[in-house]
Amino acid sequence: MKKVVFITGISSGFGKSIASMLAQNAYIVYGTCRKPCEHDSKVNVLLLDVTDLQSVEKNVNLVLEKEGRIDILINNAGMHTGGAAEVIPFDEMKLQMETNFFGFMNTIRSILPAMRKQGSGRILNVSSIGGLMGLPFQSYYSASKFAIEGVSEALRMELRAFNIKVILINPGDFHTHNTQNRLNHSTSDTIDAYKDQFQKTIDIIEKDETKGWAPEILARKIVKILEKKNPARRYVIASFEQKLAVILKRIMPGCWFDSILRGHYGIK
Repeated sequence: MKKVVFITGISSGFGKSIASMLAQNAYIVYGTCRKPCEHDSKVNVLLLDVTDLQSVEKNVNLVLEKEGRIDILINNAGMHTGGAAEVIPFDEMKLQMETNFFGFMNTIRSILPAMRKQGSGRILNVSSIGGLMGLPFQSYYSASKFAIEGVSEALRMELRAFNIKVILINPGDFHTHNTQNRLNHSTSDTIDAYKDQFQKTIDIIEKDETKGWAPEILARKIVKILEKKNPARRYVIASFEQKLAVILKRIMPGCWFDSILRGHYGIK
């Protein structure tokens, strides 16, 4: 029996590649876009805003009525702010959390009753390396991903009795639309003290992203993960250097690791 997948945020980047590759591998794929978007003809496109609970529940129910089940939820939709924590407008700080955290929870909470009833399911939460370490001038983005890390660990235990597996995906730098779509703030009406350091650091961030892997690489990894009978709790999908950074963060004294991170991002 073909598995039914519900994936958010398929208009570009990771979501677009994952949805297309899963559809080509005989999954029944329902993918969501906040605005009308073109996609692979094998992907069923739904208009959905993850921050709107009614929109989420409506579309989840449409899929359940048609297919009778949802086997896999891939929480991918997200947005990205850049700038000093003191400078980013409150509305954008709030939108960051509403999209990257509460949006995830809207889809999880809407789909869980069906997964519990069928006695199985997989939830893949797309986090980030930025969910394992705080990234300078991306504080609220990292905060939203840290929140996903915590809730995923808790859910993994809560859902064990229902045979629902929760899997974290931590991508490193990939070349997607994220770079140009990031909402960057270097100054405000009253604060410009961060401007020079922000520009220096964001140039390094964007250079890393531009040199990053293609999203199709992550999509292929996702297909392989979903084919595993017993997937791991977490998959860090990144370069050797970035995987090494994750390990060093765990084992090094905090001041030492902070020094390495500051050096990479040009912060004296």
